[in-house]
Amino acid sequence: MDSLLNRRTLLQLGTATLATSSWQLAGADPNWPSKPVTLVVPFPAGGGTDAFARPFSAQFARLTGKQLVIDNRGGAGGNLGAGVAAKAPADGYTLFMGAVHHSIAPSMYPRLDYDLEKDFVPLALMAVVPQVLVVNPRKLPGDFKAFMEAVRKSPGQFNYGSAGGGTSHHLAGELFKLQTKTFITHIPYRGAGPALQDLIAGNVDMMFDGLGSSAQHIKGGRVKALMVSGAKRNPSFPDVPCAAELGLPDYTVTTWYGLWAPRGTPVEAQARILDEVRRVASSDDIKTAWQANGAEFPNVTGAAFGSFVNNEIRRWTSVVKASGAKLD
Repeated sequence: MDSLLNRRTLLQLGTATLATSSWQLAGADPNWPSKPVTLVVPFPAGGGTDAFARPFSAQFARLTGKQLVIDNRGGAGGNLGAGVAAKAPADGYTLFMGAVHHSIAPSMYPRLDYDLEKDFVPLALMAVVPQVLVVNPRKLPGDFKAFMEAVRKSPGQFNYGSAGGGTSHHLAGELFKLQTKTFITHIPYRGAGPALQDLIAGNVDMMFDGLGSSAQHIKGGRVKALMVSGAKRNPSFPDVPCAAELGLPDYTVTTWYGLWAPRGTPVEAQARILDEVRRVASSDDIKTAWQANGAEFPNVTGAAFGSFVNNEIRRWTSVVKASGAKLD
């Protein structure tokens, strides 16, 4: 009996050693997270990505006991931060929260120092929110009808801010111009946060923004929402009409945010990260935060998220060609 127990003990120890060794050989930490994790956010603080990254980070810390440190790296329409994240060590301790903008970038930027499909591992689709047309109420009072009359009466006299050239804010504006046959001047910024601040200050007239970053400003009366994209109203803002009821049935633009890891991140680490993402997503705090921003937290992970991104890249390539959008 003793010899049988010894053999079993030796087998268990050997199995544990092999498992630990495989993690070490793969470059992964079997106790992940055993130290703070960095989350690269490729836009300045105060934008749409931040609106989801910060509550996610806070809940991650509560559940794991380890910090999820947000590293805001704004610039080049979100591409600067993406390049930084792509070159980070693939050990599970650097994550990247990108957005729909990164599926647009390949069709807008002739040279990128990263490849979204080759340099990253898709982990999870974190949030999906509709785009919303918001205006400075002092500069453009009235409803959508009055807005359209003003824009058509003075082509080129009004402008819209965006998070940068090639972002969804930019392309949403170009698609709107294409479908309404209007001309509005594009003003790119280094992120949605700075663009929103200038909109509130009256330095730009309007934005085609993700509802996540505009939500609190709409509720506070600092900006006015005239339209949400798509065929239905958003339940968090039921008084804002949707594009379809305003005569734009094909104007459907969503802003989405996703989580990636650098290519080469061990599969064991990916699995642990996704476990924590699911735990965080199921918490009441996150459900409340997402609802306040008019967002959904879809259950789309791994290869399914990768396929979603591939389809978005193809879709936005078609929009860029049809609209003739260019970097300013």
